[in-house]
Amino acid sequence: MKKFILLLLVGCLCLNLLPVYAEDASLIPNAKSGILIEQSTGRILFEKNKDEKLPMASLTKMVAQILILEQIEQGKLKWDEKITASKNASDMGGSQIYLATGEVMSVRDLMKGISMASANDATVAMAERIAGTEEAFVKMMNDKVKSLGLKNTVFKNSTGLDEDGHYSTAYDLAMIAQELLKHEEILNFSSVYEDYLRTDTPDKFWLVNTNKLVRFYEGADGLKTGHTDNALYCLAATSKKQGMRLIAIVLGEEVSKVRNSEAMALLDYGYNLYKVTVLKKQGEVVGQIALDKANKEKVDVTLVQDIAILSKKDESDKNYDIKLTIDSPTLPLKVGDVVGKAKVMEGNNVVQEVDVTVRENVEKSSFLRLLLKNIEDIVTGNITIKL
Repeated sequence: MKKFILLLLVGCLCLNLLPVYAEDASLIPNAKSGILIEQSTGRILFEKNKDEKLPMASLTKMVAQILILEQIEQGKLKWDEKITASKNASDMGGSQIYLATGEVMSVRDLMKGISMASANDATVAMAERIAGTEEAFVKMMNDKVKSLGLKNTVFKNSTGLDEDGHYSTAYDLAMIAQELLKHEEILNFSSVYEDYLRTDTPDKFWLVNTNKLVRFYEGADGLKTGHTDNALYCLAATSKKQGMRLIAIVLGEEVSKVRNSEAMALLDYGYNLYKVTVLKKQGEVVGQIALDKANKEKVDVTLVQDIAILSKKDESDKNYDIKLTIDSPTLPLKVGDVVGKAKVMEGNNVVQEVDVTVRENVEKSSFLRLLLKNIEDIVTGNITIKL
């Protein structure tokens, strides 16, 4: 396949290509496992036993939330749709919002219950609405993590209740959290400290977020807590400040307060030592490609997401290149279609890759337009006819 390659020379901070992360158990001494990543680059800043397979309690629900938000974005589900709780959902133990069999609640309120109260009954109600059965939904969850390239996560249920063979790792959970944060609407739920359900009934129900960081840590706005007898206390925490979003995972903590303090220690570590510089913004034009047999001769190419560089605060400025590689396009094209990559380079090393798309929709040219174009090319000498 043909490829067009453009080089953009940019002077700015360069990412250190050596591993940037630390492994110092004293930072989170009580956690069985933990990790800290920067959200936009996915770079690991700290890790402790990041690939150890462990039960993760309700951090499981992050994948359920991804699937719910995908259904919303695809128009298969609406926030105001009413869901009827089955007996199976209402019988769920553990954390819950005490759905009664046959009770009707909106998707939005069920998502509040999942995000703030880690409600098992709300999760199963949504699972049954989306997939028909919880078992079918769990298959969707396992398929989702496989599609993300994660090999150390297996779900046996949608809630995170203890079950043999239900496990993940700190690394996989960080990647799941990174994927969930691509659906920015999740923050409308995970960042809220308190809210109410059943507000128009005598059974008004007070919700208090199980993630205390959203109230007590600057910039914290998510993401998911968990606790079972086997998993102990777990937390996927995220915060955004200093122009940088971090994701911290801690697993297997004996005490909830220690879980919170160690997650905050990870976040503090990241903000103290690292910074992110945004080189080019999402939607910024980074090149142009010529098109054959299209209704436009040329189209601008833009970034699907920011190009951001992570560096230590004490690193000096360096130069790097951005190489734009565009695959030969297949018409028609619409905004959002990935047509290539913008690669951040230091010498011959790829530091980061960001997908690029077209700035506007492009259709196939009509037969008449192609005919007129060929006639024009012949007249102007762009095409030579051999006799």
